[in-house]
Amino acid sequence: MADKKLVEAITSMEEDFAQWYTDVVKKAELCDYTSVKGCMVIKPAGYAIWELLQRQLDDRFKKAGVQNVYLPMFIPESLLQKEKDHVEGFAPEVAWVTHGGLQPLQERLCVRPTSETLFCDFYKNEVQSYRDLPKVYNQWCSVVRWEKETRPFLRSREFLWQEGHTAHATAEEAEERTIQMLNLYADFCEEVLAIPVVKGQKTDKEKFAGALATYTIESLMHDGKALQSGTSHNFGDGFARAFGIQFADKDNTLKYVHQTSWGMTTRMIGAIIMVHGDNSGLVLPPKVAPIQVAIIPIQQKKEGVLEKAFELRDRLSGSFRVKVDDTDKSPGFKFAEAEMRGFPLRLEIGPKDIEAGKCVLCRRDTREKIEVALEDVEAKVAELLETIHSDMLERARTHREEHTYIAKDMAEFEKIFTEKAGFVKAMWCGNQECEDLIKEKLSVTSRCMPFEQEKISDTCVCCGRPAQKMVYWGRAY
Repeated sequence: MADKKLVEAITSMEEDFAQWYTDVVKKAELCDYTSVKGCMVIKPAGYAIWELLQRQLDDRFKKAGVQNVYLPMFIPESLLQKEKDHVEGFAPEVAWVTHGGLQPLQERLCVRPTSETLFCDFYKNEVQSYRDLPKVYNQWCSVVRWEKETRPFLRSREFLWQEGHTAHATAEEAEERTIQMLNLYADFCEEVLAIPVVKGQKTDKEKFAGALATYTIESLMHDGKALQSGTSHNFGDGFARAFGIQFADKDNTLKYVHQTSWGMTTRMIGAIIMVHGDNSGLVLPPKVAPIQVAIIPIQQKKEGVLEKAFELRDRLSGSFRVKVDDTDKSPGFKFAEAEMRGFPLRLEIGPKDIEAGKCVLCRRDTREKIEVALEDVEAKVAELLETIHSDMLERARTHREEHTYIAKDMAEFEKIFTEKAGFVKAMWCGNQECEDLIKEKLSVTSRCMPFEQEKISDTCVCCGRPAQKMVYWGRAY
């Protein structure tokens, strides 16, 4: 297998997963470190993935009745203080602006860690009557959280995301929207990113500060750690009461609105790397691959080879994202580079192929080579990209199933987390003391209480008291 690893600069994931991840990010030129501690430059190859992800997610939002807006990045301290739980939840991570030019500000401004308070302040004036509802807004922006430990895409002090903020007349409508957006995220992960997810509710300990309920999609990375991949929060009327967002209902009485909030971030690029990547580098799902087909001319100095490569590019580029590598590097180097950058398909064409009226398509995910007649190229590329997506999703699902374990008691639970990595399904009594104990003892957190509940036993895995819920547990990024 040694000859398979053409790009030597990548540490193997079996040897050191964290180093493998950093190597892939750097070698595939997705992002780079900067002089600003804890912040990254997202380079063209990384930003192109984000643009494709953003565009397709935004299309789904619009179909779900979401409108985009943009609010300021600064939040006055007095505004942040209005919702007690919320401000306590974010206090340790907030960055503050204290001066405007040379003058100290009369009131400190926080650089938004999230925008609930600003949206509430905005809705307070925007919503007067039941006719003004619902408000289903979203903004694409960056937020700042002063993280102590940072890692490219997974945790940086400034990151890109979208945050949806909605206001509704009834509790039922708010809950419906919260679940609708969670399902939208789950479908997006599977249908666009080829990442299978577990849908469920966060425990009170893990829910968003100030929320009534937090729902999450959790995915499993290659190293058996979990990644929270999108969250959707039902705020009830807690924020509305704190900010005085009231409306005149049909019966002419004043009522408080019910709100939701939901978000997905650039950490999904990290998820793509850690779910699909291998020891040769990135393996990109076709729908977010900036280049879906890399055309590599063989013996390109020979007459007609480059012309044929560009002709194929022109034919394919109406339907696919295509690039010809006409640099003067050797074919072997070009193959290795296309592999490292994760392009789903490589099209090889040389003098002998042209003579025979065919070319070779090589799949990045399986490295399988397929000979194709030149007249059938468009149809074959379309078919293969579909197949690659469904195979990648299936492999990720199989990996998750093979690394999901069941524990009936604490001895089993500890043994699994000591010897293996993955999700563990176990029963829980509903008391936070048990969650705290498990976290303290094993550095394991509750990931979610899945919507699809199973009864593994009658008693809590930690304390042995009667169980309330089946929970997915794991170590997480």
